[in-house]
Amino acid sequence: MKKNININDFKVSQNIHLKDISTNYDLDADKDKIEDALEDVCKDLAKIQNTMYAHGKYAVLICIQGMDTAGKDSMIREVFKELNARGVVVHSFKVPTELELKHDYLWRHYIALPARGKFGVFNRTHYENVLVTRVHPEYILGENLPNIHTVEDVNDAFWHERFQQINNFEKHIADNGTIIFKFFLHLSKDEQRDRLLRRLEKEEKNWKFSPGDLKERKLWDQYQECYQDAINRTSKPHAPWYTIPADDKPTARYIVAKILLDTLKTYKDIVEPELDDAIKEKLHIYKEQLKSE
Repeated sequence: MKKNININDFKVSQNIHLKDISTNYDLDADKDKIEDALEDVCKDLAKIQNTMYAHGKYAVLICIQGMDTAGKDSMIREVFKELNARGVVVHSFKVPTELELKHDYLWRHYIALPARGKFGVFNRTHYENVLVTRVHPEYILGENLPNIHTVEDVNDAFWHERFQQINNFEKHIADNGTIIFKFFLHLSKDEQRDRLLRRLEKEEKNWKFSPGDLKERKLWDQYQECYQDAINRTSKPHAPWYTIPADDKPTARYIVAKILLDTLKTYKDIVEPELDDAIKEKLHIYKEQLKSE
């Protein structure tokens, strides 16, 4: 790879305007070279994950958000394919179930958090509760919340409190050993149109299409405003957002993988545990026992 990216170029450390951020990024390499570079990064990620599993003091939570067709599923497939399957747990959050609606909105996300030593990937995340529900505030009524009786009750004060709850949730899990990454796959409206057309034109892709995709597409500007506000309110040093140019899928995958790798490499305390001294002293004895069988 000719171009060495700086992960800070994608990290949100001050308020952003999505319309000012490009949905394309030139890595100065063709598709094959990008995919080769991604494979190398993923192999290094797998080594770190193995060490983290043995170390057992940190968990990694990767949150992936984006508009329909932004490439969330293929991102997960390609970035984590080199990791030990036992060390990665992926959760795809859909419309809340009846059971989930009987709990607070963070409950289903909390119980899905990765254990120490493991990677957890949220395909759509707890941010759906300040994105889809903000575009469609009537959904909040389904949560059966005290003091929320009509859509008019879902006001600015409600959203302010919900953002505070999310910030508190992430601070709590970060303080207890979860390393948090939040990726917004920043897709252009034109590219989404092209991807939706491909779903319609390719028979093997038809199953991915829903008429609801077109209804939500008409609300594009509202979603962009909600994403922008959510990112600006919740990008914190312990739980940063990264805006990932997503019009080119191989490029987006490489950037995400590189951010994960470069950040995790800064944790110098993540090392494989050493054997007990008493066991170390007897290693040669154990070797001889096995050789003599």
